[in-house]
Amino acid sequence: MTIDWTWISEHAADLTALSLSHLQAALSAVLFGLLISLPLAVVAHRVRPLRGLLLGLSNVLFTIPSIAVFVLLLPVSGLTRTTTVIGLTIYTLVVLLRNTVEGLDSVPVKTKEAATAMGTRPLRVLLTVELPLALPVIMAGVRIATVMAISLVSVATYIGDGGLGQLFTDGFQRNFPTPVITGVALTLLLALLADALLVAVQHVLTPWTRKRA
Repeated sequence: MTIDWTWISEHAADLTALSLSHLQAALSAVLFGLLISLPLAVVAHRVRPLRGLLLGLSNVLFTIPSIAVFVLLLPVSGLTRTTTVIGLTIYTLVVLLRNTVEGLDSVPVKTKEAATAMGTRPLRVLLTVELPLALPVIMAGVRIATVMAISLVSVATYIGDGGLGQLFTDGFQRNFPTPVITGVALTLLLALLADALLVAVQHVLTPWTRKRA
């Protein structure tokens, strides 16, 4: 199996555009997943009877085949990027919700009690004590969700989107391996770069972990 490097050079601009579109869809899904999972995780952490319900619901949504999710969303949002982002957001919830709950659970009770004893209001305790201490576990979930979303964007090719997934369709239809190999390589590269960037962000946001180490 050979690669046509001439084809790659001639389509450099298209490959860049597809890569940016691919990354935009994945990162949008992770962002919306965080916005949804953070308040739900706080509820699951504080109201124990709801924990099993929320985590179980996210697990059920995760078991739905990705193509089926996109197809079910078509009557609502049509053949648009919105359908792609909604579908990917659903899949990020199971990771983001569970990791956020586990992160909040990992905060020492004595630390929260000390903050409360100093007169700190519950919301401020959450924002200045619990979430910062839970951040390493939350960021681990964000990294997993980001890599997962980047890998799943290609499935949206079946609804006319899919970013780099369009290269797979093009290569298979023409029995031309170069677009397929290029799409796989660029998807892997995007996942590695995104993960490295998130590691750097976590390094900056959690200076106390470096001091402890």
